[in-house]
Amino acid sequence: MAVHAHPDDEASSTGGVLARYADEGIRTVVVTCTNGELGDLPGGIKPDAEGHDEELVVQMRLDELARACGILDVSHLELLGYRDSGMAEWEHQGHSDAFCNVPVDEAAGRVAELFETYRPDVVVTYNEESGYNHPDHIQASRVTMAAAERTQIPKKVYLTAMRGSRFARMREILAEQGVELPPMPPRPPEWVAKMEAQEARINAAVDISSWVDRKLEALRTHASQIQDSFWGKIPTEALADIFGVESFIRVHDTTGAPLPEDDLFAGLRQ
Repeated sequence: MAVHAHPDDEASSTGGVLARYADEGIRTVVVTCTNGELGDLPGGIKPDAEGHDEELVVQMRLDELARACGILDVSHLELLGYRDSGMAEWEHQGHSDAFCNVPVDEAAGRVAELFETYRPDVVVTYNEESGYNHPDHIQASRVTMAAAERTQIPKKVYLTAMRGSRFARMREILAEQGVELPPMPPRPPEWVAKMEAQEARINAAVDISSWVDRKLEALRTHASQIQDSFWGKIPTEALADIFGVESFIRVHDTTGAPLPEDDLFAGLRQ
């Protein structure tokens, strides 16, 4: 079970493992916590801009989510339906029903019910301490960890953790292709420290090179959010080089499987 914040997160950080394990006959479940109201509309219309319609955004993003999960052969998609909180620097998280303002215990109760229903052996969510300081990702992590602690059902729990070197390699390949890239913004020391700390904690790396085409196909299905972005400019032959491994931090294990791991189901296979 992968617990995500918004439509499109399932593809970007766990698309490879979802496709790989589905092909192995393992039941896969995606839980999406928010409806993504604060995403873009076609034409790059941002929240608070003239013409931005949250209901239309939700309809569009949930349709994209369903199609992406179909590409990844996800067995079950569960929607919690909370309101998108927006980025950390936006004012939207002040909305009373934004996901980040829902009591953790309340939202954890709903995720715990899904744990009881599906009995997942392996659960994946976010690293609360990553450099990506999105309120909904932080909340999804807290809620998932609380549900795991409450139910004691998952045998293994992982946090997504993409290596910083992957971003550097992606920019390098795009530059080689002649793609004009904006300069890298300055990185605050706190962000750099968080990314270095996250990379040092990575203890599971899963080869998804045979599924990388499906991962990217699923991500590109979220066209409303990645229009005119670098995702559509990456040459096919470079996909495995950049995205052929998905990395994780194992934070809970009852199997005794040794670290580092190359399989999220290590210790669980017959």
